[in-house]
Amino acid sequence: MLHFGLIGRKLSHSFSPAIHEMISQSVATSLQYDYQLFPMEPETVGNFVQTTTLDGFNVTIPYKTDVIPFCSTLSPRAKAIGSVNTMKRLPDGTFLGDNTDYFGFEYMLGEAKASLRGKKALILGSGGASKTVCAVLQDSEIPYVVISRSGENNYNNLNRHSDAALIVNTTPVGMYPNNGESPIDLSLFPSCQLVLDLIYNPSRTALLLQADELGIPAKNGLSMLVAQGVRAGEIFLDTALKEELIEDITASIAAKTRNILLIGMPGCGKTTVATYLSEMTGRRMIDTDELIVQHAGMPIPEIFSQYGEKHFRELETSALAEASKESGVIIATGGGIVTQPRNLPLIRQNSRCIFLERPLEQLDISGRPISQAVGVEKLLQERLPLYQAWSEFYFFNEDSHSTAKKICQMLGL
Repeated sequence: MLHFGLIGRKLSHSFSPAIHEMISQSVATSLQYDYQLFPMEPETVGNFVQTTTLDGFNVTIPYKTDVIPFCSTLSPRAKAIGSVNTMKRLPDGTFLGDNTDYFGFEYMLGEAKASLRGKKALILGSGGASKTVCAVLQDSEIPYVVISRSGENNYNNLNRHSDAALIVNTTPVGMYPNNGESPIDLSLFPSCQLVLDLIYNPSRTALLLQADELGIPAKNGLSMLVAQGVRAGEIFLDTALKEELIEDITASIAAKTRNILLIGMPGCGKTTVATYLSEMTGRRMIDTDELIVQHAGMPIPEIFSQYGEKHFRELETSALAEASKESGVIIATGGGIVTQPRNLPLIRQNSRCIFLERPLEQLDISGRPISQAVGVEKLLQERLPLYQAWSEFYFFNEDSHSTAKKICQMLGL
C-alpha cells in the first residue's frame, strides 16, 4: 500500500484525512493508500523531508515555501507561483514539488470567472495562499490588488478600493479557534459581487456571515480544499479521478462537519433528543446548560439567585461560543438562548439549527427559574418568533426517540 500524508504546524482539525480516505475508496484496490497527519515545528521540516519514507505528502501553512529547497524538480506552476503544496517521490527517491492549490481556487471561483473578468478584486493577505490566488486571477484576466498589513495597499486605506467586485480572504483571520473575527467590514464595498473565504473551519466565518446579511453571494474554502486534494490524489497515483468526486466529497464533508443544534422552550426535550441523536449517529453531544454548571461550579437556579439573569446570559453565551466552535457535534441549548442577538452568529457559523416544539402542558418547568417566574405561556409568546426566525428546520416533539429518528432521516445522518 502507498503512504501519503500532510505536514503543517497545527493539524488537529484538518479535514484532509477524511478527503483522502474517500479518494482512496474511489479507486482500484491496487491504488488505495493511507493518509496521515504530521504536525511539526519549523526547525524539524528539513529533517522530515530528508528522512521520511512516505511516497508523497501535502504541505500546508506555514511551510509551502520552506519545502521548495528540498524539491529536486518543480512543476512549471509551482515554480511560477513560488509555492508548493504537493510533493511526490520520484523513482530516484527525490521529490517533485507541485501546486494543486491553483486548481483548487480555480474550481472555487467557478463560473464567476467570466462575469468578473476586467473587474477589480481585493486579495486579503500576502502569504503563500495569496500567491496562488494572484496567479489564478491573473490568468482569468481579473485585475487585483493585494491588501497586506504594511504594504502600499493596507487595511488603513481600504477606501481606495470601494469599487472592488470580488473579495478573497487568504488570511487565517476568523479561522478556528479564533472564530468570530473578520479582516474587513464588507459594508465599505458597495460594488462587491462575490466574497470567497479560503477558510473552511468554521463553515461560515464572520466575513461570510456579514456577506450573507448584505445579500452578497459567498463561499467558504471547503470546495477549494477538496478540489486541490483530488488533484493531489491524481498526482500521487498518476491516474485520472472521476469528475464528480470533488462535488461528492465536498457535500459529504460539509454534512459530516456541520453541527446539529437544537433550540426550543425550556422542557421541550432538547437534551433528550440530543442524547438520542448522539447515540444514533456516534456524534459527541454537548449540552450548553451542563457547560454552564461545570464552569460556574453551581446549579443554574443558584446562579440566578446569587448573580441574576444577566450574569447567567453571559455564561450562556460563553458556553455557546465554546460548543459551536466544534465540528460535527450535537448541541442542546437552553430555552433562552434566542433572547440574546449576539448568540445568532455563534449558531450560524457552524450549525444547522432545529426548533423543537412540545405542547405547553407537557413542558417540565422544574429547576427552571424563568419558566416558574414568568409562566410558559408568556415565554412562548415572547420567544416563538425568535425560534422560528433562527431555525432552519422545525419538529413537533411528541416522542423524543421518534423525533431524533426523523431528524436523522431528514438530514441523512
